[in-house]
Amino acid sequence: MDSSLILFLTLALFGLLASGTWVAVTLFITAILGMWLNNNSDIGMILATTTWGASSSWTLVALPMFIWMGEILFRTRLSEDLFKGLAPWLNQLPGRLLHVNILGCGIFAAVSGSSAATVATIGRMTAPELQRRGYDERMVLGTLAGSGTLGLLIPPSIILIVYGVSAEVSISRLFIAGTMPGLLLILLFMGYTIAWALLHPDRMPAAESVVPVLERLRLSLRLFPVLGLILFVLGSIYGGLATATEAAVFGVFGALVLSLLSGTLTRKTFLDSLMGATRTSCMIAFILAGAAFLTVAMGFTGIPSALAQYIHSLGLSPLGLIAALTVFFVIMGCFLDGISVVVLTTSVVLPMVQQAGIDPLWFGIYLVLVVEMSQITPPVGFNLFVLQGLTGKNILQIAHYAFPFFLLLLVAVVFVTAFPQIATWLPQLMTQH
Repeated sequence: MDSSLILFLTLALFGLLASGTWVAVTLFITAILGMWLNNNSDIGMILATTTWGASSSWTLVALPMFIWMGEILFRTRLSEDLFKGLAPWLNQLPGRLLHVNILGCGIFAAVSGSSAATVATIGRMTAPELQRRGYDERMVLGTLAGSGTLGLLIPPSIILIVYGVSAEVSISRLFIAGTMPGLLLILLFMGYTIAWALLHPDRMPAAESVVPVLERLRLSLRLFPVLGLILFVLGSIYGGLATATEAAVFGVFGALVLSLLSGTLTRKTFLDSLMGATRTSCMIAFILAGAAFLTVAMGFTGIPSALAQYIHSLGLSPLGLIAALTVFFVIMGCFLDGISVVVLTTSVVLPMVQQAGIDPLWFGIYLVLVVEMSQITPPVGFNLFVLQGLTGKNILQIAHYAFPFFLLLLVAVVFVTAFPQIATWLPQLMTQH
């Protein structure tokens, strides 16, 4: 394989991305260049068949459905209900209402599947309220940026659907596998917040009065609708009653019912949610089609096999391979969004991973954890952009606030690598039953 061709295509790919060209268009142009330079005359035919094959999978139906569910709930009073339902129970815990950011993001992640939507929805409600009550800005924005990444991991996760389609791994099993690592992240974030609050009592506001137990229980009723929707959607998958695609339809139905009962379902909110889901779904589908075409084009050029042979020649152990890939994905995440990283690299990386004896199911969870880290790293950290829009703060300042949570995500990667059962135990248990 000519190394000059690899260098040229790499420069073309990153040059187009740096110029602001759409990710999907960049993938198509790079693929066409690769095939043309390889003297392939069937570019049009390959483009047509590959694009159709990448966009006609029945599994992909779950993608716009889960996105639409999140868009509907984004326009309800869900974040307000989460805040009022969780706050009374957290006042006595070190860190107090900072934990509302973490648990609120965790709960909303379970009904949105999107990191950016999670940060925007919870942040719009909690950031002004917590700052008004005197909470430290560093921790308010840091917990929001870090906890928002849970939208990528806690099912139903959009990026797990994308990985499942790209790697041909069961989406239902991926959803089940993402549950335990998601809970691990919540515990890590809450543990850090507790430790920070104990070490910096002078930067915490004065304790609020204790809410009577009966009043707490009454306010907790606000949590029932969203918790019911989570059980409705994920319970149908975990219980084997529905596929991920069928559960997505149930989720949209449940979100519409919640929106109707809360009085937020109007013609405008319905059409806005539908158009928002359409735009996001089309963007992802366009990227998937471009990545599929680039994968085929790279196959003709021989780059993936050459890269695989090169890495194989290094004689890395499975652990060494994971360490190298972690650095690679974090660097990629500095320039690409999470979905683009997954679709662009899966076809190249997965054969090496399987050759090393690594479970593709576990690798999907590992990959999402690493991609989560890229959500809070500049210059292309989506959570940072969302918080910048909400607060007007400098993106580098927000990234500085989020850095401890970047390290916690790295700790989670180490845990999941050292103890792969964190990701694989629950799917195996469900399979046995």
